Amino acid sequence: MLRRSRLTRLQWLYPGLGMKRRVLAVCAGGALVGLSGWFALGILVSSGRRHDVGGTWITGHVGPASALVAVSLVAGLIVLMLGARSLYRFARAAGEPGVVALRSDARLARGPRIVAIGGGTGLSVLLSGLKQHSSNLTAVVTVADDGGSSGLLRSGLGVLPPGDIRSCLVALADDESLMSRLFQYRFPQEGGLQGHSFGNLFVAALAEVTGDFERAVQESTTVLNVRGRVLPATLQSVTLHAELQGGERVAGESSITASERLPRRVWLDPGRPRALPQALEAIATADLVVLGPGSVYTSIVPNLLIPDVREALKRSRARVVYVCNVMTQPGETDGYTAADHLGVLCRHGAAGLIDDVLVNDTAVSRDLAAAYQAEGAVPVVADDQALAALGVRVVHARLAHEGDFFRHDSARLAEAVLRLAR
Repeated sequence: MLRRSRLTRLQWLYPGLGMKRRVLAVCAGGALVGLSGWFALGILVSSGRRHDVGGTWITGHVGPASALVAVSLVAGLIVLMLGARSLYRFARAAGEPGVVALRSDARLARGPRIVAIGGGTGLSVLLSGLKQHSSNLTAVVTVADDGGSSGLLRSGLGVLPPGDIRSCLVALADDESLMSRLFQYRFPQEGGLQGHSFGNLFVAALAEVTGDFERAVQESTTVLNVRGRVLPATLQSVTLHAELQGGERVAGESSITASERLPRRVWLDPGRPRALPQALEAIATADLVVLGPGSVYTSIVPNLLIPDVREALKRSRARVVYVCNVMTQPGETDGYTAADHLGVLCRHGAAGLIDDVLVNDTAVSRDLAAAYQAEGAVPVVADDQALAALGVRVVHARLAHEGDFFRHDSARLAEAVLRLAR
């Protein structure tokens, strides 16, 4: 018990908490006061005036040495008092239990600056793993969704679709927070709110009240105690269009995923939406930019179709990593290899921008693979030579886990991404 108590006290001295600099300020102030007093005593002794140490001494010795001692004494007292007050408030606010949280916050604040670009479930899986290692995270999220609850709110209220943004907010929030669970709550199928999640309604209502979707997202960040930032890629209302195999054209993300024919190419309307300035700034200062995982045509490409985002990626000194999906998506990437996924990104503005492709090495069980195949999905094959021919480095890692589904594991994926960031 004694050893544990000593370890707890030592935690106050860990880097990044701010305790040492507060103690140093107190010590510096005390030392300055002590030295000033010592020199003042020396001046008094040398001048034969040992008993008058009040205002008479200060006014009676106006030489440079006396003035310097007086200034040092006042400065020392100020530093001592400010340092002591700051130290007292810090210790009172944190307490012994709080030092563990302070250590964690300090460690996360020293983590790499990572920008994750995409949407859908894949992006939230990545973020939930990364938040354990860094708080310097920025999620740049597509706003092209027009299906489900997001689509209803978009058409009914004229707000940007909040669904993917809500998922990223929750992914970066404190896991134990009641509010994060509330944001994920979906109303039952009976009643006027059927199919809506509380988080979607909250963000949409806040956007209506404030008249500013960006502010609504930022206020939600505060409510959920989010580690990092979640930013819409653009504040303009955009519609995703696609040309399918055979030449047919469809409008809307939900129409693309529901089509029986695979997409050939996609584009946005309007064609040149403006990116959010904060997103461009985050890309410019990032250590690593991650594309995906997620639906290549409907979650990742819509962000790359914004000219400002492409230009920011070209100018950025960060490494750009594409996380390839572990399974093909029926109606969107049937039969696609990893090189086919990367080729889609290259044809839509990412040619020459991607440094690494992260591919999964975890094998899916025979039974689950059969279940997926019955739905038209198969594991994505990593064709290394074809990937290398596209000018990227191929990085293999065990990224997936198997349960009811075969998908990326947030902890494994985060560790693989962080290795690239280093």
